[in-house]
Amino acid sequence: MAINAKEHGRFWRDGAEEDMAAASDLVGRGRFRHGLFFAHLAVEKMLKALATESTGEFPPRTHDLLRLADIAGLDMSDARRKTLARLQRFCLEGRYPDLSQTRISPEDAQAALDEAKEAVSWLMNQSDRQ
Repeated sequence: MAINAKEHGRFWRDGAEEDMAAASDLVGRGRFRHGLFFAHLAVEKMLKALATESTGEFPPRTHDLLRLADIAGLDMSDARRKTLARLQRFCLEGRYPDLSQTRISPEDAQAALDEAKEAVSWLMNQSDRQ
């Protein structure tokens, strides 16, 4: 099915911005698991924007950040790939909480949020180049 990739990409980018704002608010209020889930979601939506713009097709229904980055054709450093892999855990912990999970400290939550913000910023920059 042919889609308007630019319009569809804008939909994902707008969602990413909104979700990152929610993530910041939640982490700021000590709701770390929920906040970092939204941080992951913001990164995921930016990757879906890039995948859509790159392929001209709907992105797959996946939450796998590295797979989405590959579909988008991003040339990423090992450090960026490791960032996406670290952020991936917050999708799973947000969707499938487990009693054996360790609690995240405020410092670790803020560090993860900052990492997600930087990733979204970098991805927005990649989107602007397309």
